[in-house]
Amino acid sequence: MPTLVNYSGKDELRNESAFCANSMVNVDVFGSACKRARISAPFVLWDQESEQATRSSINVLPDECLFEIFRRMAGKERSISACVSKQWLTLLSRIRRAEICNNDTAMVSEDKEVDGCLTRSVEGKKATDTRLAAIAVGTAARGGLGKLSIRGSNSTHGVTNAGLLAIARGCPSLKSLSLWNVSSIGDEGLSEVAKECHMLEKLDFSQCPSITNKGLIAIAENCPNLTTLSIESCPRIGNDSMQAIAQGCPKLESISIKDCPLVGDQGLASLFSSNSSIVSKVKLQNLNISDFSLVVIGHYGKSITSLTLSNLKNVTERGFSVMGNAQGLKALVSLSISSCFGVTDFSIEAIGKGCSALKQIYLRNGCFMSDNGILAFSKSAEALESMHLEGCNRITLPGLVAALSSCSFKFRSLSLVKCMGLKDVSFQGSLLLYPCISLRCLSIKNCPAFGSAGLSILGKMCPSLRQVDLSGLYGMSDEGIISLLESSVAGLAKLNLSGCINLSDESVLAVARLHGETIKELNLDGCRKISDMSLVVISDSCPLLNDLDVSNSAVTDSGIAALSCSEQLNLQILSISGCSRISNKSLPYLIQLGKSLVGLNLQHCNSLSSSGVDMLMGNLWKCDILC
Repeated sequence: MPTLVNYSGKDELRNESAFCANSMVNVDVFGSACKRARISAPFVLWDQESEQATRSSINVLPDECLFEIFRRMAGKERSISACVSKQWLTLLSRIRRAEICNNDTAMVSEDKEVDGCLTRSVEGKKATDTRLAAIAVGTAARGGLGKLSIRGSNSTHGVTNAGLLAIARGCPSLKSLSLWNVSSIGDEGLSEVAKECHMLEKLDFSQCPSITNKGLIAIAENCPNLTTLSIESCPRIGNDSMQAIAQGCPKLESISIKDCPLVGDQGLASLFSSNSSIVSKVKLQNLNISDFSLVVIGHYGKSITSLTLSNLKNVTERGFSVMGNAQGLKALVSLSISSCFGVTDFSIEAIGKGCSALKQIYLRNGCFMSDNGILAFSKSAEALESMHLEGCNRITLPGLVAALSSCSFKFRSLSLVKCMGLKDVSFQGSLLLYPCISLRCLSIKNCPAFGSAGLSILGKMCPSLRQVDLSGLYGMSDEGIISLLESSVAGLAKLNLSGCINLSDESVLAVARLHGETIKELNLDGCRKISDMSLVVISDSCPLLNDLDVSNSAVTDSGIAALSCSEQLNLQILSISGCSRISNKSLPYLIQLGKSLVGLNLQHCNSLSSSGVDMLMGNLWKCDILC
């Protein structure tokens, strides 16, 4: 005991235990870890009276004196001091980097702060001013804070401007700031960030009703390195701040604005008409803008490579047409348009002609676009590689076949989702004279009227398919699947038939026979007629298969046994979720398969006992098991 009391090493108890005893915060600081006392009575290692006197002597100093002491400390010493009390933490968080004395050689290491290598994220109950103050003090000596994300806020002691002020003063290396659903942070905190964090590059606001044009203008005037700006559901941000960003942030490359009713044509025109504009990525969603904004984008968006336009109710056919005909979007590679009534046959053709570098297009809820528009677009978009059509109900099978016949040799991927006009129809084979031999990926999902006849036609149109997704086509039969498989001469690598409830083992037998040497991923989730016969064939004929999903099917223990006995199969992911006929008899077979498995889904396998699953988890400790 005397040895313990008189110990005077670097971890001396009387120093750091005092810090821990009064610690208010233990986040991002260098204080030693504290153990909870086993009894409520105080345990004193030295004279309590002298300790109290020491405490009183330091606490009688005014904040000004403590401030002068703290700013002369090295970084780790300041971090440890922050553990003493909330008062000390608050004082330390008010010290700006420029106010820290660099007299001591130990301070040289703090120059590393400009690197900004650290990332911190606070959410929900952990998002408080005290936590932000601790981050500001603690990260200073560890390389500097570069990225901060605040999502939500504590309901009683949430984040306010005071917390953001602490970050601004203590973290001048901050490069990325994200604020989501933080109603109590406003212009005061954001202005302080603008004043102190001149290296700021990325700014992301969402549901911040207290931030107005004033705060964003301060950013524009003090942060010339800003490259990315994202604003969502901020009702008090409008055109004035957009004009300031256009003038003060010449390096801006990406901008996203959503649900901001005060942002209109005037603000967007300032952003895109600036001669120094190098904006390459643009997202405009649910804004009160007119054709004028799209005309400006079409004329001045020479650097734009990715453009997303969603729910622009006031933009008409003229706006989209002029945007395409303006010939300014020569660099545009990816275009996404969703729920915009101005997308018609005429305007989509103009976009195809004017955007000569366009490779990817995503069209959702294009209710005024028909077969004529898709055909004209396919003919004019010579660089097109990928097309996604969702909720485009005026697109029919003959129109789709005609468009595929007209696509360029670069076209690789086609996806159709919830297109109700896609139905089985009979038409002359002359339309199949020009197959799309370049198409590699075909996805047709949740199109209830599309059936086997249509799939047979598309199979003949697209003989080079490597990936096929037909999920949710509950009207599909074995006949249609087999026809597609027989037409695909390149060898399928991925096949998704989930939700095709009418398929039987015949389809799987065809997969194994025609594409067994190339298939790598096979999804049969919800195919209720699939039985052990399919697993037996798969185990014998599919050596490259690494991902198999037979969830909610009719497979039993015998099928799992067949898989485990295969000498060539090397499964990595197996899903048998909802297979009620798989019992504890499958456990040894699953253990055998587990030699190669990294993922196993056993959810809702009601015939498997909990003890059996526990045993399985103990044996397959390298495998991620869902149960």
